[in-house]
Amino acid sequence: MIVTKIEPCTKTKFKIYIDETFKFVLYKGEVSRFGIRIGEEIPPETEEKIRTEVLLKRAKLRAMHLLEDMDRTESALREKLRQGLYPSDVTEAAIEYVKSFGYLDDVRYAENFVRSRQNVKSKKEIGTALLQKGISSEIAKRAMEICYEEMGEEEAIRKILKKKKV
Repeated sequence: MIVTKIEPCTKTKFKIYIDETFKFVLYKGEVSRFGIRIGEEIPPETEEKIRTEVLLKRAKLRAMHLLEDMDRTESALREKLRQGLYPSDVTEAAIEYVKSFGYLDDVRYAENFVRSRQNVKSKKEIGTALLQKGISSEIAKRAMEICYEEMGEEEAIRKILKKKKV
């Protein structure tokens, strides 16, 4: 495993390519701490250490930070971490980590989403929006059943019509 390229991402971040393949992003200090230089070999132990001590820790913190301000779906969080150039195995481990604490829950997200919109949107619109957000059709269907069971579909339609003054 030979470092073939170190490409600047920002002033302080660098993309590391090993054997002509992009592997991960490291900060300037981490590049020097692990002694990563173009043309030099990275031992498998060092790569594993980078993945567990640096990337996994950073991905977990990023996932928690992303969930601080607003609830997200699992697919939305996965996409945000992917945009941060985290390796897929690290992304999955970070998602499992936040799930283990109950910070990420697609069922809860879907139920809250339905409740917040059932008075202003139709069932079909809500279902479509949930699917677009990456919620599975079975979770979306179950959330709709639970929430509309609580209120009743006729009452929801009346509220929508009243709001639109029809």
